Amino acid sequence: MRIAKGDTARLDGIMTASEFKITLAQLNPTVGDIAGNAAKAREARAQAKAAGANLLVLPELFIAGYPPEDLVLKPAFQAACRAAIEELARESADGPAMLIGSPWVDNGKLYNACALLAEGRIAALRYKVNLPNYGVFDEKRVFARGPVAGPVTVGGVRIGVPICEDTWLEESADYENVVECLTETGAEILVVPNGSPYAKGKTDMRLSISVARVTESELPLVYLNQVGGQDELVFDGASFVLNADRSLAAQLPAFVENITTLTFNKGDEGWRCNGPVAPLPDDDEADYAACVLGLRDYVGKNGFPGVLMGVSGGIDSALCAAIAVDALGAERVRGVMLPFKYTAQVSLDDAAKLAKALGIRYEVLPIADAVNGFEAILADTFKGLARDITEENLQARTRGTLLMALSNKTGAMVVTTGNKSEMSVGYATLYGDMNGGFNPIKDIYKTEVFRLSRLRNTWKPEGALGPSGEVIPNNIIVRPPTAELRDNQTDQDSLPPYDVLDAILERLVEREEPLAEIVASGFERDTVARIDRLLNIAEYKRRQAAPGVKVTRKNFGRDRRYPITNRFRDSGASLPSADATLTPRSGKASTDVFEG
Repeated sequence: MRIAKGDTARLDGIMTASEFKITLAQLNPTVGDIAGNAAKAREARAQAKAAGANLLVLPELFIAGYPPEDLVLKPAFQAACRAAIEELARESADGPAMLIGSPWVDNGKLYNACALLAEGRIAALRYKVNLPNYGVFDEKRVFARGPVAGPVTVGGVRIGVPICEDTWLEESADYENVVECLTETGAEILVVPNGSPYAKGKTDMRLSISVARVTESELPLVYLNQVGGQDELVFDGASFVLNADRSLAAQLPAFVENITTLTFNKGDEGWRCNGPVAPLPDDDEADYAACVLGLRDYVGKNGFPGVLMGVSGGIDSALCAAIAVDALGAERVRGVMLPFKYTAQVSLDDAAKLAKALGIRYEVLPIADAVNGFEAILADTFKGLARDITEENLQARTRGTLLMALSNKTGAMVVTTGNKSEMSVGYATLYGDMNGGFNPIKDIYKTEVFRLSRLRNTWKPEGALGPSGEVIPNNIIVRPPTAELRDNQTDQDSLPPYDVLDAILERLVEREEPLAEIVASGFERDTVARIDRLLNIAEYKRRQAAPGVKVTRKNFGRDRRYPITNRFRDSGASLPSADATLTPRSGKASTDVFEG
């Protein structure tokens, strides 16, 4: 293929064009499905052509799927991506031009590239300059830093193509101001392909950063983001366009695929667009929609026929069941109640009401025979030892074993249902309630579990497959949470009230605040120290937990990578006095500090 090189790539066109149409393809690629992603690009180009577009834009690394992680290091994968781009280029003779992201090898270096395909050829390549290496991103591990280059020209219009992070970073020693270079070399419109994952508040952050780039350049900016779930990450789309005066010219919807063609008109002050503005969800609505999309794509892209989960009559499993039905439809969701002697009748009743409201398959499998059988096997070994959380854990592990057996037999994936509050302090049982393939609420604190449950009873996201109205019985929401592993048990027997616990955890996990600062903000010293200790000693559990949707700024796993073996402790708050309900026996990290 012939590739045009240099600071500017130019295609034939009318140099005095006063109208320019750009089609934004906010699409959902699958990592590694090169043929499928190429097919999506072809469908989008057909729509763009029908709309009379001059240029079709697809997201960052679209042909590979984003993020490809170390898959992108495989030479065979690199070659397959290149072959797909070359084939798309050959098909581009009758337009429109296409900007599409792909990994690209040039002179032995691997780049995060964006290719301009037009007139039957690869007309230009632009390489990402500023590579993110924080949070969920590890691009410096796999990609080489690209050179700063000027705009490409399509139909007589000079298009600047900064790729994602090229518009994000603030001035620093290793930062190249790509937008400044594009402005100085004559760009008229900035088109930014992105793979920007969702987190609460991210929409405002993207807009703020883009406004800053528009202010500096005095150019309109097109921000195109991908949509869809990829393992723990969810991409929310929510693409937008800013005019040079920083006004919002267009807003695409969030969490759904969307192809929109926008018309730019050139006046005395440059190019200007006036497109549709879709409403965006608020924070809680966005978190719920992210959980739905993340579960749907994890199940669908990995080929599971459906999901099953333990339905306890509690709020966590109820919310997960609602998310699963919204994601997959009731016919692909199976709920299983696994009662023991501590399971209250109200739990049985509430679980049945939930299943009926959601329309899912539901069954009751009592576990008494199995639990009693385990205890009988262990009776001689445990002779003379007091009953403790070991026996409680047998209940959870029996449930986990039965759910996994159903999964093996049917192929359905087990959804695990622990929330972020529980995962933070170890209120979960390894090989018990932690069993499962994916957790849609892994990054949702308990207080938000309550809010999202109330929200779902009055609203559901666009494209949700579940019923409208009250789907989570109100009694599940108002009843005090309990693991029901012993008589009259509630979560608050072992934990502070969830509003207190979550406020402390948010400061410890998301903000990394010193203990002394948390105490100074008004929290009781011993409580803060206890929660910090539990957070530290539960790291080995979290390392073995199923993946789950990321919605906060710092989730467990991709964002927060702490060593399991770690003796550092913040000395800013005095250690708590021994407390049998919060301290593992002998002061060591026991296998199960808490029960879930």
